[in-house]
Amino acid sequence: NRTPHSHARVSVHRTDQSTMAAVTMNMAAVKAPVAFGAKKSAFSGSRVSAVAPKTVAGGRASLQVRNASGKEMRDRIASVNGTKKITEAMKLVAAAKVRRAQDAVINARPFSESLVKVLFAINTRLAGEDVDVPLCNVRPVKTVLLLVCTGDRGLCGGFNNFIIRKTEARVAELEAMGVKCKLVCIGKKGGVYFKRRPQYDIVKRFDMGQSPTTEEAQTIADEVYSEFVGEEVDKVELVYSRFVSLIAADPSIQTLLPMSKEGEICDVNGQCLDAKEDIMFTLTSEDGKFAVKGTPVETEVAGFEGVMQFEQDPNQILDALLPLYMNSQILRALQESLASELAARMNAMSSASDNAKDLSKRLTLEYNRVRQAKVTSEIIELVAGASAAA
Repeated sequence: NRTPHSHARVSVHRTDQSTMAAVTMNMAAVKAPVAFGAKKSAFSGSRVSAVAPKTVAGGRASLQVRNASGKEMRDRIASVNGTKKITEAMKLVAAAKVRRAQDAVINARPFSESLVKVLFAINTRLAGEDVDVPLCNVRPVKTVLLLVCTGDRGLCGGFNNFIIRKTEARVAELEAMGVKCKLVCIGKKGGVYFKRRPQYDIVKRFDMGQSPTTEEAQTIADEVYSEFVGEEVDKVELVYSRFVSLIAADPSIQTLLPMSKEGEICDVNGQCLDAKEDIMFTLTSEDGKFAVKGTPVETEVAGFEGVMQFEQDPNQILDALLPLYMNSQILRALQESLASELAARMNAMSSASDNAKDLSKRLTLEYNRVRQAKVTSEIIELVAGASAAA
């Protein structure tokens, strides 16, 4: 990390809002033009005065640099280039991790599909019978438990903020209806945020990790199971980010408990969220640039025979299968949330790299312009001196 220069005085203004992604580390903040007075430079330590930038063709603002020496400009350009290398490396790392997260979702799909087929076959066999399953008990809702899935780290754009805002809106909606809310926070960012606000009742906190496992999902499911079966809560909802593509994610609220005996998972509006197929997104390089391609992936699952005999009581079978299916849904939500976080981080670092590249180009042009003006001025002085001496 480079230490800020205490004597540099450089003022940078831009108006292109498409490249306003924050370049962190030791870069100065690049903001849209707003009315503000004297502001302390993020890399100089001295006070500079901001003025309205002059717009040029294409809607961009011209770069304005004031009272900066050649060394200060060179150091600033080197700092921006160094930051660009860091953000590009973070982008590539996130892209590699996104592929692994997608593979985890695809590999877990056959298990979920098989469970759905078994549950459907059992309920077809038990049609019209009175079956008592704790996870399917529907009772008047007085308390709702929200499972909030966020990330453990930042630098991923608005990913964590979207989930937190979605949770706050849902809590306010439920409280307006006279329903109490409890939270189970999965991920450090959400846990820290809600812990600092005493109005939220946090039951437990878990870390998201970099690779959710069945054991971690089982630990969360045990907590949810004890709260619901013990009638501490009457409904359980899952707030997470559904992975749509590498450039899009959908913050969703899914009803986890009570479950339907057929194994269907629906959102709060009654729409089924159980995916029929997955899409594998891959990164390719075309003309030296990244490109995204999506390929549908169908899951092959062995079918079941039309005749099925139960060696155990159907109630016992449902009691064993429904918790297992609930665990698989929690695991899939964790995997999709992690994939969405990594995709958001990849996009944020891509925007930061483009922003640093553009800023470095503008600073270099300004540096060359100032240097050329200085050289020209010195030549004029030498010619004038020689003419006077003659």
